[in-house]
Amino acid sequence: MRPLDRYVLSEFLKILAATAIGFPALVIVIDVTESLEKYLHRQLPIGDVVMAYVFGVPETMFQVLPAAVLFATVFAIVGFTRHSEITAAKASGISFYRFIRPIVYGSVCATGLGLLLAVATPPANNRRDELLQEKKQFNADSRSNFTFAAAEGDRVYEVGQANVPKRSLQYLQIERKGRGAAYPSYIITANAAQYTGLTRNWTKSGWLLTRGVVHLMTSDSANFTIEFDSLRDRHFIEAPDHLLANPKAPEEMGYQALGEFITAMERSGSDVNKLRTERMLKVAIPVTCIIIMLFGAPLATSNQRGGAAYGVGVSLATTVIFLMLVQLTQAIGSKGIVNPELAAWLPSILFGVVGAVLLVRVRT
Repeated sequence: MRPLDRYVLSEFLKILAATAIGFPALVIVIDVTESLEKYLHRQLPIGDVVMAYVFGVPETMFQVLPAAVLFATVFAIVGFTRHSEITAAKASGISFYRFIRPIVYGSVCATGLGLLLAVATPPANNRRDELLQEKKQFNADSRSNFTFAAAEGDRVYEVGQANVPKRSLQYLQIERKGRGAAYPSYIITANAAQYTGLTRNWTKSGWLLTRGVVHLMTSDSANFTIEFDSLRDRHFIEAPDHLLANPKAPEEMGYQALGEFITAMERSGSDVNKLRTERMLKVAIPVTCIIIMLFGAPLATSNQRGGAAYGVGVSLATTVIFLMLVQLTQAIGSKGIVNPELAAWLPSILFGVVGAVLLVRVRT
């Protein structure tokens, strides 16, 4: 890199680091102020509270990263403009596009950091909630009216009542989505099921279903029904305590895990538009770092006498508009008005179009 590139990149990275660290610190101070009484009531150890906020940093940093890139871009370019450094570069034959190339590199690095934070955030959130005792625990003995995906990945279970001490289930339905006559769909319903443990002999292991019906569908028009007094399902091997595990929220799951959860929920007939939008945002928000930089760079040159107040105003206004658009598109995607995956990208598309127009019109 040329000395000018190193200088531009260093100025950008200094502001980016200060903003990316400063925003989470501000959020922590505000949250501690609001939640201190709750933590004292729970008698949480100080060490656990401190560690919980450390684990909460990845999520906060992930959410504010596009704003941090915008602040760094605007403040850096406003500073270069105020000190006539961009004018001097143009006089030396260096175009505005060439001048901001190091900032583009920096925003690409920020996008990579955002994708890493998207991976680190779910386990960190899970640990944070455990330390702060935010997780809602189910009754240790029973759980009612829940759905879960089978270990093999192609079956969905709906359970009316699960009882761990009795190792029993009430009102069980098992649904498998087939792929034709060679692998047909079926639905198994049973009034009850009893767990008999696991042994090497499959005939004496897993769950024994009683008093139920099997609906076997080899085609759209063929439906074979078989009633049974007892049925042993060798695929249904989940232990009773596994069925009572706490369900994870979307923010506690990564991109792949959330995709598998969405697939399972779709098989059970649930509306997953909101989850699909949130899943795509795990990718769209980091990529927005590049787009919002291309939007902020030409905007920051529009005021030749721009100072700190101008930079703050532009950055805050853009950040507020961007966050409002994210909330709006989440609602649109959740309602199914537009494709959920497309909805997650709408703010980036809008800022990308406006940024492209501003870049074309900027004096180079």
